[in-house]
Order: sequence, then structure tokens, then C-alpha cells
Amino acid sequence: MRWQAIHQSCTVAGMTWHTLGSPYGTPDLLALGMLAVSWFAIGWIIEHPPKARPSVSTLMVEFRKDWMRQFVTRQPRIFDATMIDSLRQGTAFFASACMIALGGGVALMGNPAGLMNVTQDFAPAGSSDGIEFRIIPLLLFLADALLKFIWSHRLFGYCAIMMAAVPNDPADPLAYHRAAQAAEINITAARNFNRGLRSVYFALASLAWLFGAVPLLVATALCLAVLIRREFASESRAVLLRKP
Repeated sequence: MRWQAIHQSCTVAGMTWHTLGSPYGTPDLLALGMLAVSWFAIGWIIEHPPKARPSVSTLMVEFRKDWMRQFVTRQPRIFDATMIDSLRQGTAFFASACMIALGGGVALMGNPAGLMNVTQDFAPAGSSDGIEFRIIPLLLFLADALLKFIWSHRLFGYCAIMMAAVPNDPADPLAYHRAAQAAEINITAARNFNRGLRSVYFALASLAWLFGAVPLLVATALCLAVLIRREFASESRAVLLRKP
């Protein structure tokens, strides 16, 4: 009886459940669930691939370790300093881009008229309801990417400091130990950078929700296909596996 009274009161006031914030049906929820599961699953598979088919990300781990082993005996070490600086600049660029995109997304939530104009000619009837909330997955992915890029940038900074602490004398007992420590920090930084990139991929896929549940499912499938190909079937992977 209480719920009926509340429903009647809301109806009299011109409000229904649809207008109170639930304009999304089962297809929308399924599409969002698929998006979230795909994001988590592909990340886990890339970082824990089958031994018979390693991903590009896992193959690069050994090359990073080799880099630090070669770094110990390389004189001068200008090339290594330039490499670390380049990696930090890359993470800073993506972090800045995500921050700008987050600001733009929040602004759109406050003024969804622009989104309505973009989607009204392409989206099915009714799919524009609550459109300002349809960019929330985009903002969540961008926020995750931003945090990953910031942490990656900081870890590459730690790596640079540890590389500077490696003795110039390769015979020093600390030389290879500290180089191995720097390699592990470098690997962790790269892992977070790759996670940030995957979140950017899925942020782009989540934009398809502006046009409805089916476009979101299609975009999620395309995003998965791109990531799987680049990690497990790309030409760069074949080069990494090539034997001398």
C-alpha cells in the first residue's frame, strides 16, 4: 500500500520511475555488464597468458630485463637516460589527455543538449533518455586510465633514480643487483601504462552507448578484437618471437 501511495504521489507530481532515473532497460544493463567483464577479462588474459602463447606485454618483460643488464656495462649511459625520459614524457602526455577529456565529459553532463543533437539522428527512439548518464562509463574508464598513467609516470621516475644508483664499475657487487631492481620497477611502470591504455580503448568503446545498447555491444566486441590481435596475433609479436 505504501509503494502504491508513493507511485500515485509521483504520478500526480508528473514523475514516474522512468523520469526518476531509470530509463535503461535490460539490454542496456547487459551491454554494460559485457563491457565491464570484457575490460577485466582481457586485462587478466594479457597479463596471465597461456605459456604456449605469450602476449606482447609479457614478451616485453624479458627485453626490459635485458635492457637493464646491458645498461650496467654501457658507457656512456646517455642513451638509457634518454629512453627513460621518453617513457616519462609518453605517460605524461596520456595523463594530460585523460585529464582534459575528464573535464570535457563532466561539462557535458551539466549541459547534455550537445549530446542530444549528436545522437538524435542516429539513436533509436527512447535511447536518448537520461543521455547525460550514458557518459558515466566513459568518465570511469578515463579516471582509471588517468590514475594508471600518473602512477606509471611516478614509477618511471623511481626507475630513473635507481638506474642512477647503479655503480659505474660492472665488477661492483651492487651493480647487477640494483640493475635488476630498476628492471622490476620499469616492468611495473610499463604494466600500469598498458592498463591505462586498455582503459582508454574501453573508454572509446563506451561512447557507443550514446547510440544504444546494441552499438555498445558491437563496440565492445571490436575493442576486444583489436586488443587480442595486437597482443596475440600482431606482426610486432612475431618480430619479438623471431630467433637469431
